[in-house]
Amino acid sequence: MQLDKFTDFGLRILMTLAAQAPARLSTSAIARIFDLSEHHLAKVASELARGGFVISVRGRNGGLILAQPAADINVGSVVRYLQKDKPVVSCFGTDTSCLILPACGLRAPLAAAHEAFFATLDGYTLADVTGPKARFTALMGTGA
Repeated sequence: MQLDKFTDFGLRILMTLAAQAPARLSTSAIARIFDLSEHHLAKVASELARGGFVISVRGRNGGLILAQPAADINVGSVVRYLQKDKPVVSCFGTDTSCLILPACGLRAPLAAAHEAFFATLDGYTLADVTGPKARFTALMGTGA
């Protein structure tokens, strides 16, 4: 399974906020850390807020903060939410045009692999994947 850029950026936002907690960070600050488009990151941040993973505070001292402790944010839940149940292959969705679909033996193994992917991610929290806070913030160049 391959994560799209939207999900990748969402995970980066969450990991950055976890490493900087309880500080509030602007989308532009996070965009500068990763050298990403602020506009695109703002869309991702909005979706994370809509999903209840972050709180977005407007105004001069605004920014993003985690909606709950990093130890309570499940990575599998985040990826499921941001990926919007995108099918592994087209025949898992609404496309039934594949010639071999009625006899295909690959669907069951792919479905099992997809479930195993999420089962693995379900075993980790945001705190687990952020690692030592000081090391993570040093890599981002933001200090500890």
